[in-house]
Amino acid sequence: MSTKGKELAAGKRSWYHAASLLWIFLIGMQWISFTQETWYTETTSLVLWTLAAVSLLEIILPFKMMIRTIIKAVVIVYLLHKTLIDYTVYVPYGTLMERTEQFILHLTPYIWFSLCAWVMLEAALRLVTTTRRILVFLGINIVSMGILDSFTQIPLWMEIAWVMFAGMGWLVCQHFRNFQLQYPQGWKRIIRYPYKILANIAIIFSLIIVASVNMPEVPPTLTDPYTAWRNYTGSSTSQTGNGTLDIPAATESGYSREDNKLGGGFNFDYTPVMSVTTNERSYWRGETRAEYTGTGWDDRGRGATEDVEAGQALENDESGSVTTKQVTQKVTMLNDNVYPILFGAYSISEVTSVNGEANSGRMLWNPEQAELHVVTDRQQPQYPKTYTIVSEAPVIVEDELRTKSFDDLYSSNPADDMYLQLPSRFPDRVTDLATEITASANTPYEKVALLQNYLQQNFDYTNNPDLSRKVSSDFVEGFLFDIREGYCDYFSTALVMMARSEGIPARWVKGYAPGQLSLNSDMQAPRQPGAEIETTYTVTNADAHSWAEVYFGEYGWIPVEATPGFDMPLLTEQPDVQPVDEPEEQPEEEPVQEEEQTPAPEQAASGIPAFVIWAAGAIIVLWVAYMFWRNRFSLRFFLLRLRTGGPLTPEQKVVAETDRWIRYARRRGLTRSGDETLRESVTRWSQAKPAAAATFQELLAKFEQTRYSPASVTADDWKAVYQTASKLRKELKAERA
Repeated sequence: MSTKGKELAAGKRSWYHAASLLWIFLIGMQWISFTQETWYTETTSLVLWTLAAVSLLEIILPFKMMIRTIIKAVVIVYLLHKTLIDYTVYVPYGTLMERTEQFILHLTPYIWFSLCAWVMLEAALRLVTTTRRILVFLGINIVSMGILDSFTQIPLWMEIAWVMFAGMGWLVCQHFRNFQLQYPQGWKRIIRYPYKILANIAIIFSLIIVASVNMPEVPPTLTDPYTAWRNYTGSSTSQTGNGTLDIPAATESGYSREDNKLGGGFNFDYTPVMSVTTNERSYWRGETRAEYTGTGWDDRGRGATEDVEAGQALENDESGSVTTKQVTQKVTMLNDNVYPILFGAYSISEVTSVNGEANSGRMLWNPEQAELHVVTDRQQPQYPKTYTIVSEAPVIVEDELRTKSFDDLYSSNPADDMYLQLPSRFPDRVTDLATEITASANTPYEKVALLQNYLQQNFDYTNNPDLSRKVSSDFVEGFLFDIREGYCDYFSTALVMMARSEGIPARWVKGYAPGQLSLNSDMQAPRQPGAEIETTYTVTNADAHSWAEVYFGEYGWIPVEATPGFDMPLLTEQPDVQPVDEPEEQPEEEPVQEEEQTPAPEQAASGIPAFVIWAAGAIIVLWVAYMFWRNRFSLRFFLLRLRTGGPLTPEQKVVAETDRWIRYARRRGLTRSGDETLRESVTRWSQAKPAAAATFQELLAKFEQTRYSPASVTADDWKAVYQTASKLRKELKAERA
């Protein structure tokens, strides 16, 4: 058994054990970055917390393996319970026994993800113990990510770079660990000055980073086998901007569960989802998102929910105080898919029935986001086949809203700060563009209308945008300045974030567009006098849509459509007037031409965060300065060495230092005649500068010893002359002062 294996068996863990965990955890993070494209958010969060908890417990717990394993298992069960509740996978209720039963029923499949992450971490820690195994482990990870980068739509160059970084760190730690085991006495001397080791490691990594950033781009001279085969067979191998093969993905339109990574393309799927019989055409609203991450929307911070039943009035925290029209919707699902919410026109005020019965089962109402969640059995989920919903659609007094200032709308009815959230590194040019577009507007309504019109007039709708144009890592910036085309997710997200940058509360909403009038919808059927006409719309997966909601104080949340070709049904006092058409003329359009000049930010160009590059540059500058200081004595004689054509002897260095302090004395007014010996000059200078007389005599003695004494001169002698000369300079300066 190896030394490391003996330590683990005995329950002892070294610094190398902790360092190995760090590098394995960092490599695992790169795989989480890849899988979050396809995993649910709760699954990604659970695996991340599992890896972090297991790593931390492995380091800090001073127990044997069996006890550590039991504690880890308990912590993982706690993480499972907390994650499932935080992401509303299930909502516990009832007695302790009932809660335990609910928890056990909802463990699958999450427990398998957590256990697999735990086992893989432990296996890597205990099996990858030698330099050769580390190299094999890194090779497997890099090759696997390279294959996935080529054969999927997900770019993984950044993840591969981090794996290589972790591998370099791991190999360095392995080298020092081997040195510690083979030369324990030498290791004890080294650890007395650990900063020297850390400094050398930092310098090596900094040189690699700076070199990689400034390395010129060289086109590949070889073609990978897959591309060569595709070219030989005549198949297309178009490349995206991230260097991945543009292989068509099997993405179809429909209601999405994941919003943290927006973008890409899709194919229209016209499979029916539901039919809606209603007295008012509307968008069928699903869920909202408030936190923009730079790549999409996070569903954290969704507010508290409460149990509700059919027939119960649903309160909306920010519905506004304007006049509303009651809209009834009878929804019939046309497929067997399970959705997390009930769809309805904004905002739902009551659920009349579910599956034709007043007993609706369990529902959760979120009054802050106006979302109506359904709680289904995770083992056998059954979404309601039919349900009837009543909504209150706001009737907007458009001419009145247009005149309301910021103070009028938000001084007495402020919105939550999360609806003004911007990422810490939100691109400045997005904010600048929003400011430029809305420069002529005075009220929030006018600003939103200008932003809406700008997006609809200057960008094209397509379900497969050309991602090869994208340079920025930010989703909104990439859309506005690089891609300049897209579908609803691009337009709605851009409108929300540009409105927020102008101080206007906004949020992102997803659901379905109204759909198409059903062929069996009898528009000509006789009606009772005064009765409203009901029509039926068929909604398909192709009608899945996203839009913006803007908060206008007392008017509440108002839906706003930014996607070209889509018509937002909006109730106003003037039915023929659409708020989106108000700004007829736009200010200067020249800024749109910035598309031709889109310099890539430093992070996007090199793949390395800017602060890392600056830190690496600073380390190199400090290292160069230290090397100059360390070799300052050698540099003093550099020019003299060039003149003599060889290294200087200690005697020559003493003479050179003597000439240097004599020149300094001359600059201080202590002249020397041509026929005067150095002893005579020093005697005269000592009388003129009595405070420095002793130092003059000491320097004279060193010179005469070198010139006339038969004793050999050493390096310590010329360094002593250097130090005494420095003392002379200080004394002459002090006397002059």
